[in-house]
Amino acid sequence: MLELVNLSAGYGRLPVLFDISLQVGPGEVVALLGPNGAGKSTLLKTILGVVRPRAGELEWEGERITNAKAADRVALGITLCPEGRRIFKNLSVKENLLAGAFGRKGSVTDAQLEVCFEIFPRLLERCSQRAGSLSGGEQQMLAIGRSLMAQPRLVLIDELSMGLAPLIVFELVRKVRELGDAGLAVIVVDQFVKTLEDCADRAYVLDKGRMEYAGALKGATEVLEQAIGA
Repeated sequence: MLELVNLSAGYGRLPVLFDISLQVGPGEVVALLGPNGAGKSTLLKTILGVVRPRAGELEWEGERITNAKAADRVALGITLCPEGRRIFKNLSVKENLLAGAFGRKGSVTDAQLEVCFEIFPRLLERCSQRAGSLSGGEQQMLAIGRSLMAQPRLVLIDELSMGLAPLIVFELVRKVRELGDAGLAVIVVDQFVKTLEDCADRAYVLDKGRMEYAGALKGATEVLEQAIGA
């Protein structure tokens, strides 16, 4: 579905990513691991088209989309749940979800709301509540739900467990696995292998902008510990 080949990217004159190759297919949950500053968020933004690559190729179902705009990539079916949630705190839960479906027809929007409420029943309970009054875990559910409103085929989730209690993380991980089992492709970022051990099919470890490991999640532990301890 998605393939990155020797992709490099950065900000202005600052290089951040070097020769990154990565693949994800339908129904796969792929963990993207690495210490702070490894380039994980930059990689997700490059996949979405917010950061433009300096070299390499990005393909979607065999078609080159390296220079496609972010809006065009969303239309193809790629969405991002950003680090820190980035919800609209003064809007209601429903209004936040509708923002994720901007430009979609009403019937499609209604159907996607139902899908989101099926996945996260708590959002239905909080539908008219101001988003800023939600707990951290509920805000993460809302951010993921908003990313599902555009009917994506690939969801990029940045820092799934950041600042959340273990019980909430367990619930979110279970939901992410359910998304994969339903046929959605997911790339999920976290700093810890253990968080995603019951969720991810495969793992990549990124460190200092370079891909240091690609393979089974179990094998990522040692590489990640070395990266964090470096």
